[in-house]
Amino acid sequence: MNFLRNRLVVLCLVLLATLLLYLLLPSIRQGSMEPSLKAQRSAVLATSPPVLTPINVSIRTGQLPGDPPLFFREALPVDGAGRQIIPRLQVVLLHGQAFTSKTWEELGTMAILANNGYQALAVDLPGYGQSPDSEAPKSEQNRVELLSKFMESLGIKAAVLVSPSMSGHYSIPFLMKNNAQLKAFVPVAPVGTRSYSPQEYQNIQTPTLIVFGALDTNLGAQSHKNLMQLPHHSVLKLEGARHACYMDKPREFHQGLIEFLSKLK
Repeated sequence: MNFLRNRLVVLCLVLLATLLLYLLLPSIRQGSMEPSLKAQRSAVLATSPPVLTPINVSIRTGQLPGDPPLFFREALPVDGAGRQIIPRLQVVLLHGQAFTSKTWEELGTMAILANNGYQALAVDLPGYGQSPDSEAPKSEQNRVELLSKFMESLGIKAAVLVSPSMSGHYSIPFLMKNNAQLKAFVPVAPVGTRSYSPQEYQNIQTPTLIVFGALDTNLGAQSHKNLMQLPHHSVLKLEGARHACYMDKPREFHQGLIEFLSKLK
């Protein structure tokens, strides 16, 4: 009898211990998982990209009179519901030799800028797209004045100037002579960077995002080397991208551009 009684006591203790483990295990498991879940959530929030999907944005077009008349496209900033809002900044988009203002529309850049609260203005430079050619922009000073008048005519007081490749003939002299009209500068492997001394670069206080493709060992590497003399610069090197790196890696380009704009004060 004592043997049976002892067996029953042991069995009851085992059953009681099993019941306690069953009741306590979920809370133990939850407690051990919470830190890792919180870490995962924090990591997701930290790496969340900006709005990179165009939503409900209409592109309007216009033409400014002058010599030459300049055709442009404009996307006004909207909120998540597609309602127009006051722009955080105004972004002027120039273009390379093989492209026009329409490139920025087709790439989604204008809509993405608008979705993130920025006014986007893309211009056809003289002799490209729907802007007729002219003798006026043949001189450096005339090119500077052309950009300045374009901005003034559209009420742009402190632009972020995005300038790929050939458009460096306009943007680099403008940076040197009229940088007071710029909030920031985004050169994308532009021409014309060899024409200025280290001291001239170091005198420029404009925040700059230097963009180039890792496979662009000619103009991209050259402009990167020269523009790094600007005192307030950061660099966006797009791996696996060629000279028109924003075309090869549009998502990475857009993300880097929006992140740079979001840091401007």
